[in-house]
Amino acid sequence: MVRSDEQQRVEMGSLMNPVGDGAVRTVGDTGRVALTPAAADLLVKLTDIHGPLMFHQSGGCCDGSAPMCYPDGDFKTGGSDVHLGDLQVEGLDKPIGFWMSASQFEYWKHTHLTVDVVKGRGSGFSVEAPEGVRFLIRSRLFTDDEWTRLDG
Repeated sequence: MVRSDEQQRVEMGSLMNPVGDGAVRTVGDTGRVALTPAAADLLVKLTDIHGPLMFHQSGGCCDGSAPMCYPDGDFKTGGSDVHLGDLQVEGLDKPIGFWMSASQFEYWKHTHLTVDVVKGRGSGFSVEAPEGVRFLIRSRLFTDDEWTRLDG
């Protein structure tokens, strides 16, 4: 059975949204990555503590494939990283860059990522760890229309 892009969005949204109304509530969407409102709120708080921030998504050690949040510039990016975009967060003057290792991007390039936050401690390297919460990625495949817009 072939589903329309809208049907796919509703089905995927209901998996990500416990309210079940089919809406994926995100902010700051770059086309490849977005934030839940809870993640955006936490980033405002963390920016007040640490200054401008950045994300790096690896596929390796520590918390596996958890997005790691650092003070901007503390994690050195280079030719082996892909910049997925800059997340605009209401209340912050500077956008938050989101980077991913190129090898991980090869696996995830067909996926839209949403940064969310949940209770529980993550890695000690990511700035949210002392808050008793951790960032995590919720993902879904791009629809054909979204992929065409990104690829074109």
